[in-house]
Amino acid sequence: MTNQTEKPPEEKKQNYMLMGIAIGMAIGIGIGLAMNNIAIGIGVGVGIGVAIGAGMEEEAKKKSK
Repeated sequence: MTNQTEKPPEEKKQNYMLMGIAIGMAIGIGIGLAMNNIAIGIGVGVGIGVAIGAGMEEEAKKKSK
């Protein structure tokens, strides 16, 4: 006899903010190396990454509706 109360598979929760920060850090390190100041590059990378992550998260929310 099969169980009629089976739950559907859970969706994988994506951590868009961390993905965005990883992308932004790659961009920021490049900017920092170009400016000969890696500290500025890290700050710029985090700033860009947060913006990218927030955009990715909003886009995912729109698609899930």
